[in-house]
Amino acid sequence: MLLYGGGSIKNNGVYDQVIEALNDHTIVEFGGIEVNPLYETCMDAVKLAKKEHVTFLLSVGGGSVLDATKFIACAIPYENDPWEIITTSGACVENALPFGDVLTLPATGSEMNPNAVISRASTKEKFAFSSPYAYPVFSILDPKTTYTLPRRQIINGIVDTYIHVIEQYLNDDLNTSLQDRQATAILSTLIEIAPKLMDSKPDYDSRATLMWAATSALNGLIACGVTQDWSTHMIGHELTALYGIDHAQSLAIVLPAIWETDKENKKEKLLQYAERVWTITGNDNDEIIEKAIESTVQFFNSIGMKTHLSDYTIDAKEAAQRVSDRFRIRGVVLGVHKNLTPDIIQTMLEKC
Repeated sequence: MLLYGGGSIKNNGVYDQVIEALNDHTIVEFGGIEVNPLYETCMDAVKLAKKEHVTFLLSVGGGSVLDATKFIACAIPYENDPWEIITTSGACVENALPFGDVLTLPATGSEMNPNAVISRASTKEKFAFSSPYAYPVFSILDPKTTYTLPRRQIINGIVDTYIHVIEQYLNDDLNTSLQDRQATAILSTLIEIAPKLMDSKPDYDSRATLMWAATSALNGLIACGVTQDWSTHMIGHELTALYGIDHAQSLAIVLPAIWETDKENKKEKLLQYAERVWTITGNDNDEIIEKAIESTVQFFNSIGMKTHLSDYTIDAKEAAQRVSDRFRIRGVVLGVHKNLTPDIIQTMLEKC
């Protein structure tokens, strides 16, 4: 089964290349997978795949199409309610259809990890799941497929990749020297290539570097032996589910607020981040941290990424209440040290 999103792959020639490559195979097509893939759409694909006795899935598109493909691959052989795959975070998955992908949008790193994020329209929820059965059999990354991407998608890809690194790197200092330098290398590389990525004329080398940076940010390498947070993502998922803003847009709004709120727990890494990524040094640690946060926001703004809820005409107090209420109902407390309670999250989001 060939899975894809909108019409972009038919406009940039990728669809034709894939069809030609699969000339000797029977193809069942399923298009229309959303930017934030919906459970309901995925289930339509599952029904079609079962009806047509599909034996292999091929994702062609960005991370959203691939995330949907991962869920579909797991859901096809699953005998109970497929929503359990989401509610158990993938723990109930025992097998899946094999699948591969042709990536056209670098951002999520889904091409080299077992993770996926699925939304449900009926409940306005967005959750992640992970399973060792959700690894692609192969991934094809051709930088030329990114040449026709809208500027907005390139911006999203940069920010998504950047914050994937932050979620794994900027937490407790556990003396993970190599992992820390690998993480900051990705961050510095993104900052370095951003101007070329924003150029109206695509540059092969910078697009190739972005693709590899996105993969490296979330393929498990920099996660080895470190504590991971993912609070920014958990809160961002709720904003996306409730208000429909892009995933990366939600992350850019939440990250600076997380740092301001939890900077005491992240102090050592924030100071290291300030020096290694932004070459900020001095005697006043609080001032250094503030400059590092400001530099990050300025970088996001410089490539066209907005960092406040009001930029998307979202009322901060309303959003803070709705998101924190969801965490209260679920009994969710975030942060590496489980210190970000729903009340603290509400206060934090009101400042966004």
